[in-house]
Amino acid sequence: MRTIESIAIIGAGNMGSGIAQKSAQEHFDVQMVDREQQWVEKGQQTISDFLEEAIGRRIFSAPQVEEIKGRVVGVVGTENVASDTDLVIEAVFEDFGVKTEVFGTLDEVCNEHTILASNTSSLSVNDLAEAVARPDRFVGLHFFYHPAKNRLVEIIPAETTSQETLAAVEQYCKTMGKVVIVCKDRPGFVVNRFFVPWLNEACKLLEEGVGTTAQIDAVARKAFRIGLGPFALMNLTGSPIAMHSTDYLAAQLGTPRYSATQSLRELVADGRTWEIAEDEDCSEEAAKLIRERLLGQVFAVSSQIVAEEICSMEDVDRGAKVGLRWALGPFEIANRIGVSEASRMASSYAEEAGLELPEWFTERQEPFNFSYVDVVVNDSIATVRINRPEAMNALNVTVVSQLGEMLEQLNVRDDISTIILEGAGKAFVAGADVKFFVDKIRADAISDIYDFTAHGHAVLDKLENSPKTTIALTTGLALGGGLELALACDYRVGTRRTQFRFPETSIGIYPGLGGTQRTPRICGIECARYAVLAGNFLDAPSAKALGLLTHLTEPSSIEAIVEAIHEQGKPLDKYPNRPADSDSQVVAFATSFYSDNNMTSLLAGKSPDGFDIEDKMVSRQLKSLSRAAPIALSMASELLDEAAGADLGSGLKSELEGLDVIFGTVDALEGLSALIEGRRPSYSNS
Repeated sequence: MRTIESIAIIGAGNMGSGIAQKSAQEHFDVQMVDREQQWVEKGQQTISDFLEEAIGRRIFSAPQVEEIKGRVVGVVGTENVASDTDLVIEAVFEDFGVKTEVFGTLDEVCNEHTILASNTSSLSVNDLAEAVARPDRFVGLHFFYHPAKNRLVEIIPAETTSQETLAAVEQYCKTMGKVVIVCKDRPGFVVNRFFVPWLNEACKLLEEGVGTTAQIDAVARKAFRIGLGPFALMNLTGSPIAMHSTDYLAAQLGTPRYSATQSLRELVADGRTWEIAEDEDCSEEAAKLIRERLLGQVFAVSSQIVAEEICSMEDVDRGAKVGLRWALGPFEIANRIGVSEASRMASSYAEEAGLELPEWFTERQEPFNFSYVDVVVNDSIATVRINRPEAMNALNVTVVSQLGEMLEQLNVRDDISTIILEGAGKAFVAGADVKFFVDKIRADAISDIYDFTAHGHAVLDKLENSPKTTIALTTGLALGGGLELALACDYRVGTRRTQFRFPETSIGIYPGLGGTQRTPRICGIECARYAVLAGNFLDAPSAKALGLLTHLTEPSSIEAIVEAIHEQGKPLDKYPNRPADSDSQVVAFATSFYSDNNMTSLLAGKSPDGFDIEDKMVSRQLKSLSRAAPIALSMASELLDEAAGADLGSGLKSELEGLDVIFGTVDALEGLSALIEGRRPSYSNS
């Protein structure tokens, strides 16, 4: 597979400039193209404004912003796109003729290896592919507004799209931390298929006099647990887009119900936005009707999406949660209100709209079960993806169980020699589900926490003792339990986006999935103290120096690195008990500062002899240690010490044995609760 390194975006409007910005942020070389210099400059200004805002929010520094802007080159005229560009994304007006004209020019200008993609939100990808001279290197790539912030992207392969093209584009999206849904080429694809008619249904309710814009928005916000109702959303994203999209769906699907309402057409013709009054109160009868119509529409269309095999039920929910920022996806909402009730609402809407619903949905009574662990086998390599991106792939009971079952199956397969673990979206795994811990502590059910963690140990043991070569692709955040999961693998591959951290002592607990035992066996006791006790954020170079990353590479080289590891097989020494780079500044500091002789002082909150408290690195460590829960800090330190004199099995057993104690402390509840509530904890050492 040829990896994508250079990008061109045709169209410098809001979508095009957003895609360009995000690509540049992730170190791609970008050309932003438009017909006239003024539009190119406007797009560059849009990028600059967004990045300046990011400086104010401390997302980027001023030098980083200048570096990002420097990667975006303005180009006037599609004919001037560099011929050796790897991927060209068209983001022009949603018109078939305009788009095909652009692709005709690109066919002539670009080399044969160049992949062409359309950011269409509605047009047929198959039809567009027929209009280009390279249908095997053509794909739909639907970003969501704003592309620099919204993590969802729908990849729509045409019937002619090659697997190599699909893999390259998917890798590009993953490099940008996007949550990817690969779906069939059907009108509306996934999210717009149910979302656009939802907007139009709100307009119908308004025209029928069921409620005002404010009342409909209020009921929708409550029913779907969302921040903005349909009318507020149309004001934000543009009512003309809603009108165009719903008319397109109506025509393509032969569903008159989807045709834009007269009120929406008049609004667009007049160039107005929806007036949303402050009075949100309406009768219970009206609220019930609004709720059932809007929910019924979503349930009905979502079931059709799955029945037509456009994507999975889980992907429908991911699209809603990641792309639209709903708290729950359609099928999760169905579970919450009862599947039979959801089916009733869907059937009522379907009867009014003239839709046919699949029997698997209308006849279902029991709740839906969701899969959060996916596997793809290519040759002798199995890639296991933890796919819960809306929660940053956090480990809950379901995920741990499904992961364990998947590993058990893969470990005994003769046709597999390598297992790769990865996370969907920007995180590998961002720890365990903290709310679970809080709920169990408050319910005086700490034994459930023990059982969950013991089960986690059993799952990680399947990695530890796997006959297969195991690789963690930690190309994003790996925090707490996620980092512990990675450390159980033979190898850990990272990129510049990799960030490791053990946050446990700062939230009242200690790493309980092997963090206190595997870490010192990998990098030595001093470096393990630096990572575990102070909870230091480790960027990719620091993690590599400590040895927690075994490989650090560019995103474009991941495939080659994985292949090399696959050929090499299991490591000769998984636990070297020393840092990888003793000359590293981080390693040198950690080794001296967290030496055995200094631990009494550090655990007492004092600076060790010979260290200047005014030194930035020293003061940062002392501050971090002072913010840790004292009991958690002490227990973590003891467990790290135990790792030096015990075998791995005994050390892991000690981690488990201490759970009742640590989760029974007042500080554990305080620290975990504070994390959920977004405040700094106050520890009482009890």
